[in-house]
Amino acid sequence: MRASPAHLRRTGEAREALVYEHMGTENRHQFDTTLSTFGHPRYEIIATGQVFDGAEEVAAYYRSSRTAFPDQRNKVVSLRHAEDAVFVEFDLMGTHLGELYGLPPTGREFTCRMVALFLFEGEQLVCERIYFDSATILSQLGLVPGPPLST
Repeated sequence: MRASPAHLRRTGEAREALVYEHMGTENRHQFDTTLSTFGHPRYEIIATGQVFDGAEEVAAYYRSSRTAFPDQRNKVVSLRHAEDAVFVEFDLMGTHLGELYGLPPTGREFTCRMVALFLFEGEQLVCERIYFDSATILSQLGLVPGPPLST
């Protein structure tokens, strides 16, 4: 049996509010609150193949990424709903001030457009799956050559 349009609208509004809380608390580094937005914390970083499953692994991911980029923040560009997910297009920004997987800090800033799929089981957020082009970030940090300039 399919859910009614009114139920889907209420569910979508609740999920959207949860996603905004999740992303906002990440920006404010309130990671205990961010973790509490999950029914089960799980991040899948598609560009790197990394999976962080469970509260301890996700908390370690937050510590590691904010050590490398202490000012890391996101800005929502657009948000869309699906039956079991919320899709968010956003810009991620930060300054490379700490070690990143053995690479010394460059002091350079990056901005990268990304897409996150916030996956739900019923009303519970169970996974944030993130898609982005890692070369965009690495080239802005000066860690790999950027694209050739056109003339």
